[in-house]
Amino acid sequence: MRGNILFVDDDESIRILFQQAYGRGRHTVVTAETAEEALSILEKETFPVMFFDLHLPGMTGVELCKNIRKRFPNALIVAVTGHPKVFELADCRKAGFDHYLTKPFDRDEVQSLINRALGEQ
Repeated sequence: MRGNILFVDDDESIRILFQQAYGRGRHTVVTAETAEEALSILEKETFPVMFFDLHLPGMTGVELCKNIRKRFPNALIVAVTGHPKVFELADCRKAGFDHYLTKPFDRDEVQSLINRALGEQ
């Protein structure tokens, strides 16, 4: 099954790496630098899988998740951070994130999350 993935991170090199790693073949990876850019994209497209960096300029990843969770109740939304803090995990759960990854993330774990969300083995 082919699926669209939205990846939001203010670090261009991370966005490029994610797109190269997971955008080949069956999936299309759309990237955004800010939460505001992601909201604009989400007005036009639906994504069954989304990854949000928690520390974005302007609106944070937690605020972005809170903002869109009701519109996309079945999407898998994953929090991504390079600076994990204990309190963030609780905030992420309250915001509606389904999973929490720390950078650098394990490629197999990310692929497993994508496969599960898209109904793949």
